[in-house]
Amino acid sequence: MTLEKNTFLHNRYRIIEILGQGGMGSVYSAVDENLGATVAIKENLFTTDEYARQFRLEAVILANLRHPNLPRVYDHFVLGDLGQYLVMDFIEGEDLRQRMERLGTISEDDAVQIGASICDALTYLHSRKPPILHRDIKPGNVKITPEGHIFLVDFGLAKVYQDAVQATTTGARAMTPGYSPPEQYGTARTDPRTDVYSLGATLYASLSGVIPEDGLARAMDNAQLTPLRKRTPNISRRVAAAIEKAMAVDPSDRFQTSEEFKKALLSAKSKTLQVAGGYQVAPPPAESESSSNSSEMATEVDKVPRQSTGPVPPPAPHENQPFVSPLKKQKDKERRQRMALIRFLLLILLATVVAVPFFAPGLLPAEVRAVIFPAIITSTPTLTATPSPLPSATETVVPTVTSTRPLPTATITLTQTSLPVLISTEISLTQPTDTPSPTITSTPTIFVTSVGGGVGEIAYASNRLGLPQIFLANISGESIFQITNMPEGACQPSWSPDGKRLVFISPCKGMDDIYYDSSLYFINVDGSELTPISTVPGGDFDPAWSPDGKSVAFSSLRTGQMEIFILNVEDQSVVQITKGATSVESRQPAWSSDGTQIAYTVKRFGVYQIWMMNADGTGQKQIVRSGSKFSDYLPAWSKDGQLIIFSQRCITTACLPYAMRISAVDRSVQQATPLQFNIPVLENLEYSPDGFWLVFEGDETGKSSDIYYSTVTGANRTRLTSDEGLDFDPAWRPAGR
Repeated sequence: MTLEKNTFLHNRYRIIEILGQGGMGSVYSAVDENLGATVAIKENLFTTDEYARQFRLEAVILANLRHPNLPRVYDHFVLGDLGQYLVMDFIEGEDLRQRMERLGTISEDDAVQIGASICDALTYLHSRKPPILHRDIKPGNVKITPEGHIFLVDFGLAKVYQDAVQATTTGARAMTPGYSPPEQYGTARTDPRTDVYSLGATLYASLSGVIPEDGLARAMDNAQLTPLRKRTPNISRRVAAAIEKAMAVDPSDRFQTSEEFKKALLSAKSKTLQVAGGYQVAPPPAESESSSNSSEMATEVDKVPRQSTGPVPPPAPHENQPFVSPLKKQKDKERRQRMALIRFLLLILLATVVAVPFFAPGLLPAEVRAVIFPAIITSTPTLTATPSPLPSATETVVPTVTSTRPLPTATITLTQTSLPVLISTEISLTQPTDTPSPTITSTPTIFVTSVGGGVGEIAYASNRLGLPQIFLANISGESIFQITNMPEGACQPSWSPDGKRLVFISPCKGMDDIYYDSSLYFINVDGSELTPISTVPGGDFDPAWSPDGKSVAFSSLRTGQMEIFILNVEDQSVVQITKGATSVESRQPAWSSDGTQIAYTVKRFGVYQIWMMNADGTGQKQIVRSGSKFSDYLPAWSKDGQLIIFSQRCITTACLPYAMRISAVDRSVQQATPLQFNIPVLENLEYSPDGFWLVFEGDETGKSSDIYYSTVTGANRTRLTSDEGLDFDPAWRPAGR
């Protein structure tokens, strides 16, 4: 239970007040009646053997430490079954968490000073024999005195690190989300680089005001670290780079010692080395000291319960194994599988080469047979080769094809992948072959699963011929077919679920934000049966074909304000499903894969936001909250309905568009995570039919917009188009039902 004021402990310490409470007990300020000094007393109410051992370990660790950035222990005693008590320096001032709450963020200079001080303390701890790991560095465990001096406190999770191959004396196996590296989650051995990660995360949070993405989530590729300069642009590149390196998922990619981290921080700001204890920051204001005098226990751990409760089990065998990122494990597994496949194919090839002379000698030239089997050759009759018949429509033959007709025709040639290849009016493909293959002049009905799970084709808009028109390209980019030839241009294609028809808009003069006076059109994939949809003045655009093929959602200005409507494909009736307040606009609908929900964009307060609603327009709610500095737009669903990806731009500063993702089912998450694709411009993403690939507009050169596709992780990025025109509005063709 909590000790009352003026309680007398151990015939020496009089309790003044409680400073904070944690899961294992409380921390008090007290007066040492023997010395007349104010001290801090840390209480442990858990008297099980494991917790008692851990508490004694902390006492032994601290009692033997002498460093200007670490507190000193004066006494340690046990009061029967009531608990254990540790008497230490009473450190006045505020902790870093309280400073962040007071100021929002700290300055870059203060971050470097704090980082250097804690690095000094860690270098001292890690150089003990045996080394000591802190394992719980976070803003609440960094104290700043009224003189601006910096202390690293709270050794409740400290660990005596014996050796890379020996067992370890392990404290409570706990972690603080955002500040703990992945190896601390019980998956691998912790070592001095564990503290380097936690210090980097602490500096990241203090400079940005945001707890960084969790280390384990990053290791499992469920999250990516947001660059520090994206959250706080005024941070220097060198400081940001040093902190982000300290937070690398793989320990081998971090600074290997705290001394290396310290030197990187100081060199980034051209600071000189000082003696231990020489780094200081601005002291807290006098009026906040009394309210900020909290102990080492009054930290974020009071807000976020540690994941370790109850007695701590002995270390698992794998705890003493080096940490390996799950992504690296997966890549190693894939590499081993590839090598096994290559070895198998080589074995088959070798067996074939060896078997041919014995089982099919007629396949060898006469000269070779004469050398290998002269006895057999003399008795082997002369073989006369007969011409093979013309290939069937399924055989692999690629002829020389040149299309010169001004308007598109559904001319399709079977390529080496047996996929329909559509040839445009602009492109001439010359590939030598001996025998021509048959030409099919009707709409293709063969659907062969290819990269992305569809028929291996992507529709998009391009102004390569002047006004934008809609083209169809196979995933190799070698064959392109012009679908539309609208006199006022065409763009924004959306596929029917059977992959046979498109809905698009015209007029389209280019890559515009709003397409005034545009209308919807249907067209077959071969360019036939162009069907306009009756419209009213204003403009209809942003079409999205529903998964069941019965409806098309679209944006329209027909009411004088941008709203979302649903078109019945069969009878062409139209129903309005959004109706916002004045100056609140809705647009860019995107269907979920089951057709029950629609993600869309809402413009409020001058910025675009991502919202979600039921397919009938009910249940409207905002799902992403990026603040007033960013516009979120062009949402798209993952095929399993679990994620929504979208594009984002800065409002108050200049920045290139990039991609974000957020859960489509967990409404407690309202902050999106950026997708790291390593390309300067990334916009207008859409999933492939199988959900494992993305197609998007991108720009690597800064010259023009092109169409790219890659895996959902950004790997295997392929540039589909490379002409000088603008290529935009990509849509991956489905395979049909």
